[in-house]
Amino acid sequence: MSSSSSAAGAGVTVETINPKVVECEYAVRGEIVIHAQRLQEELQKKPGSHPFDEILYCNIGNPQSLGQQPVTFFREVLALCDHPTILDRDETHALFSADSIARAWQILDQIPGRATGAYSHSQGIKGLRDAIAAGIAARDGYPCKAEDIFLTDGASPAVHMMMQLLLRSEKDGILCPIPQYPLYSASIALHGGHLVRYYLDEATGWGLEISELKKQLEDARSKGITVRALVVINPGNPTGQVLAEENQRQIVEFCKKEGLVLLADEVYQENIYVEDKKFNSFKKIARSMGYEDQDISLVSFQSVSKGYYGECGKRGGYMEVTGFSTEVREQIYKVASVNLFSTEEGDESYESYVAERDGILQSLARRAKALEDAFNSLEGITCNKAEGAMYLFPRIRLPKKAIEAAGNTKPDAFYARRLLDATGIVVVPGSGFGQVPGTWHFRCTILPQEDKIPAIISRFKEFHESFMNEYRD
Repeated sequence: MSSSSSAAGAGVTVETINPKVVECEYAVRGEIVIHAQRLQEELQKKPGSHPFDEILYCNIGNPQSLGQQPVTFFREVLALCDHPTILDRDETHALFSADSIARAWQILDQIPGRATGAYSHSQGIKGLRDAIAAGIAARDGYPCKAEDIFLTDGASPAVHMMMQLLLRSEKDGILCPIPQYPLYSASIALHGGHLVRYYLDEATGWGLEISELKKQLEDARSKGITVRALVVINPGNPTGQVLAEENQRQIVEFCKKEGLVLLADEVYQENIYVEDKKFNSFKKIARSMGYEDQDISLVSFQSVSKGYYGECGKRGGYMEVTGFSTEVREQIYKVASVNLFSTEEGDESYESYVAERDGILQSLARRAKALEDAFNSLEGITCNKAEGAMYLFPRIRLPKKAIEAAGNTKPDAFYARRLLDATGIVVVPGSGFGQVPGTWHFRCTILPQEDKIPAIISRFKEFHESFMNEYRD
């Protein structure tokens, strides 16, 4: 068995596996992070072996790994649903709030067999979809139907589902922002499509210009690419901008005119940090313009991994799908799957829930401002305001000598690696998200706990000043 097994394994090489997998890249868990994990192991085995005592992960939106506590109400309901036999015990009423117990019963009554481990309807449990639809209707002021909701294990599977549906060959393209969350470029590569880049305007706070969309669409079509959809990330990842309502209207009009599916990544809709901006869903914008379901194809993605929830490991999300024919919806249903609630005013847990939610969001806003100010105080770095989401995307103007020293490594990756080796701070090179050629950036999350932000700023400043002096032209 061992010889036949090794012979079989020998036939599998990078050259013989699916080339679409090789082409697919996901920068936020890439080479820099792998190196950081090696350094962390070395620190554990031999404390003092590096000029820092811990690795500070600023690379990925994973709040609970960095100390953010889960919202109590959510976890109480989850615990009760996953272990319903304790609902009838007397001690449960002393340990759990009355509204958590009531909500758990309400959810369990909608689940076949009251078993969270059982298969459900392919779009997800009907009662939960009813609750989500009611929440969307309350948010937007326009109706939402449960049959438009597909529950998924996080937003990522929903994105893959839509790429699988839309991309028939390498001649099919998806308009995607640059910089972008690399899930999109990776998914387009994996499903054999063509990434059609459009560039956000850093000078206007990562603005989305319709003239740029038109330019890139026409260029793609001139090369024989059939552009199927437009991806918009609002609030932005990695850029943190929040789109203005008028800009959203222009985007909806553009998609309507050009016959494009609008893929709206709206997973950070709760994370808004500036008073002059607010989140509007693209569905709300389209309905306010008088467009009905049949007028424009729109998919909105949401996830409990993001926002203030930070439940990355629980894998709950959904997509709302509108504007597709019955025949196409049947095809979406074929590739669909499972899983996703909030307390209400007047409930026993409401005040503590609001306090926890607001505490998280206010702390994130303070962290964003502190990091933004620190980056902007440094030579050669400019950083746009974080209006929403969980990230900053500073631009760094590297000295010519540093670019030369990078050799075959991309200059921003060279900088990120040097930063990690000197400080233990993990950021992601901007080249992993895409950027205007000749510019260099890095993505930094605002998620490390607030009491660690001063140390991150101090370490970063010391490194950056030393780096710039070392490579000064």
